[in-house]
Amino acid sequence: MKRILISAAASAVAGTVVSAVLYHVFHTPWLLTAAITLGTISYHLGIRLLVGVIVAITMHNHADYHKKWFQLSHFEQRLYSGLKVKRWKNRLPTYAPESFSQEKHTFDEIAQAMCQSEIVHEINIALSFLPLLAPLWFGSFAVFCITSIAAACFDLLFVIVQRYNRPRIVKIAEKQRERRRHSG
Repeated sequence: MKRILISAAASAVAGTVVSAVLYHVFHTPWLLTAAITLGTISYHLGIRLLVGVIVAITMHNHADYHKKWFQLSHFEQRLYSGLKVKRWKNRLPTYAPESFSQEKHTFDEIAQAMCQSEIVHEINIALSFLPLLAPLWFGSFAVFCITSIAAACFDLLFVIVQRYNRPRIVKIAEKQRERRRHSG
């Protein structure tokens, strides 16, 4: 998944540059549209990669999953049940599946990685709306609004899955911790 996302971002950036240069040479309106579209895609993919790297460097998969922010509310439990998250959660791609590997990590470490992943996607949701400033220069507010909402909704799916799965992982982590305490 990493390679796909990085390749897509690099391709979008290259396409933006080529389209922009060609627009300035030929002044063809569709080239401006292509440059703006690819530039928006570049932003959405690039910011997700950048936020992921910054949060990983900052947090190192260490988070206190007992903090209130990471606790599931009763409303969320009902919402996720209504959204039938259990049916579709495994269809989403995972950027770094090794971070959630039971063979490589304890459940405590996995729960912390889930918190970090949630934070990345929550930041991405907020940054998804930054392109709403672009219509000041390019117009077409509706296009930027639609892409921003779509990008935010995409990240929201990952937040939902992290929040839905984490309580079970935390229960297992706490049982493991309790067993180690009694055996050691």
